[in-house]
Amino acid sequence: MNNNNVIFRAFPGGTLRGAARVPGDKSISHRSIMLGSIAEGVTHVKGFLEAEDCLATMNAFRAMGVEIEGPVGGEVTVHGVGMHGLKAPEEPLYLGNSGTSMRLLSGLLAGQSFDAVLTGDASLTRRPMKRVTEPLRQMGAVIKTSPAGTAPLKIRGGGTLEGIHYDMPVASAQVKSCLLLAGLYADGETSVTEPAPTRDHTERMLTGFGYSVGREGNRISVRSGGTLQAADIDVPSDISSAAFFMVGAAIAEDADVTLLHVGVNPTRTGVIDILKLMGADIEVLNGRVVGGEPVADIRIRSSRLKGIQIPEELVPLAIDEFPVLFVAAACATGETRLSGAEELRVKESDRIQVMADGLQSLGVHAIATPDGMVIQPRPIKGGQVDSHGDHRIAMAFSIAALRASGPIYIKDCANVNTSFPSFVKLAKDLGLRINVLEGK
Repeated sequence: MNNNNVIFRAFPGGTLRGAARVPGDKSISHRSIMLGSIAEGVTHVKGFLEAEDCLATMNAFRAMGVEIEGPVGGEVTVHGVGMHGLKAPEEPLYLGNSGTSMRLLSGLLAGQSFDAVLTGDASLTRRPMKRVTEPLRQMGAVIKTSPAGTAPLKIRGGGTLEGIHYDMPVASAQVKSCLLLAGLYADGETSVTEPAPTRDHTERMLTGFGYSVGREGNRISVRSGGTLQAADIDVPSDISSAAFFMVGAAIAEDADVTLLHVGVNPTRTGVIDILKLMGADIEVLNGRVVGGEPVADIRIRSSRLKGIQIPEELVPLAIDEFPVLFVAAACATGETRLSGAEELRVKESDRIQVMADGLQSLGVHAIATPDGMVIQPRPIKGGQVDSHGDHRIAMAFSIAALRASGPIYIKDCANVNTSFPSFVKLAKDLGLRINVLEGK
């Protein structure tokens, strides 16, 4: 599935039944490599997501002199070099499609003694980076971008960073994490105030590595001068990947799926809350804490969903799950409205417009708004949609076939490898009728 012309063909008539463990959490996998690399000692990681985005992060740190063994069966060993042990890369660091890698690395590299260049594929080099470069410049970082404020990012090392207090205009875990990582190298205190809660994996993992993180309400802070000590990390399954099967089981006939060892960090469970508001039959079972992260098994059965006004306070807690939540809305009774989600327009694709276009082509009444969508359900027809190289769009429309009247052909699906390489196999094992074609 490395061909840009990869097409998914999903047939109606399937259902989802059984138990499965989806791959490891992408956000935590990225951070395990980053923090393990600058820690003292050897970090052991289990459940690492062996997908292109996370491998891009791993290769970047290898290029900066970090010895990393694996991944083998999801296990990785990182030989940390300490806070100041990274070395200048000989070439630009190519990060593929990974916005997380680029935004977090820009903060980490702003405080190093060497120069570095961050670049990526065509999609990544179109994504906005001013949201991180502008506050980093306020800290004293020297970073050049394209005239449009996009990658490649050219970061000059050897300067002095000063801690700042930053009020984030838009809730973004990537911006928050970028500035906290830069704050590890900045004089004084660096603090970030977020307008709404966002995923807190960076704060949790810094604490797990023995670094002090301050939290007062919605203000998070760090001071430089500390060290990170190697830790053992057990990466839970990614709730963003589990979400496809959660929605699939909710909309399919005679479905009953249990998803095992899923990360249920409260900054990530908006998809569960939204589906419950829509009337989904969801149980969160066997809750426990693994390596500082809450984990549970999630059971979902067929439901009769109803349309809702999605509460804006849940939007940052489900930002990556909206493509498949739009599919849930298309299968509900009554209108669903989403607002406050303008962040969706600057993901791997413009997820608001791309999903609206795809749903319309399948007969659903979906109207894009500047910051969301209005969906009035109609029977889903078969047809052809374009994922625009966005992994979450491709997987969402695959799930839509469970309620379609004919096959759905989804174009440009190679980037599913960035987050969920085993998606098609796992979907088939659970009962989705899907296969992969090579287009022309």
